[in-house]
Amino acid sequence: MTHTIGITGATGAVGGETARLLAKAGHSLRLIVRDPSRAPELPGARVATAGGYHDVDGMREAFSGLHTVFLVSAAESPDRVAEHHRAVDAAMSAEVHHLVYLSFLSAAEQATFTFARDHWATEQYVKGSGMDFTFLRPSLYQDVLPHLVQDGAIRGPAGQGRCAWVARTDVAAVAAAILLHPDLHRGRRYDVTGPQSLTMGQTAEMMGVEYVDETVEEAYASRARYGAPDWEVEGWVTSYQAIATGEMDIVSPTVQRATGHPASSLQQFLNSLG
Repeated sequence: MTHTIGITGATGAVGGETARLLAKAGHSLRLIVRDPSRAPELPGARVATAGGYHDVDGMREAFSGLHTVFLVSAAESPDRVAEHHRAVDAAMSAEVHHLVYLSFLSAAEQATFTFARDHWATEQYVKGSGMDFTFLRPSLYQDVLPHLVQDGAIRGPAGQGRCAWVARTDVAAVAAAILLHPDLHRGRRYDVTGPQSLTMGQTAEMMGVEYVDETVEEAYASRARYGAPDWEVEGWVTSYQAIATGEMDIVSPTVQRATGHPASSLQQFLNSLG
């Protein structure tokens, strides 16, 4: 039986690309967004509007009648876990059968990367919901690397740790493959990474910039000028620390196995930037 698939975050990079791939495969979709004017126009897709994950009533209505939902994680914030809990509660209330949640690599209660702790907490809540679930745990995105360059250098306390940077398009392709056959992936967790684990120094060299290996204290000091809240700065710094500890040094075959094509390399991504 063919079921309509719900896609949250359909105006974003991963959610939007996942929706495009599923629409191309001829699947019926419901795109759950806050701003319907930004929703992609796709064949076989209709748009449902809710006021974000904190809008339990709106999310419940948007989820109504859906068998499977791709729950894209909310933007980082101090209350992101609470937002995720409300979205899961709405899905439970709407009698959704299966949640595919976009988590993060090495998510754990005591993960070095503070934002990864949010994902672990959400995974635990989903597990306790009684719904079927699948967790996708992508590595850090290739797409963020250009934004890390400041004054011709990438600076952070990553040491000689390694990371297998992953393309958002590959994460979306894996999500689409799983959403097409969710019952085959019930209760499973998949690491989704690029094909090669690189040090930050190697990464910077490929980008044609310098890598400056900061101490943790230097990292906090160099980011103080942005005036960002403490929780956000901590997330920035601990992402580098998680590379240093080895928590990001994972190379997974998930992209190849799920999609039939190899994961996109960092060099391919850089070439695409021209």
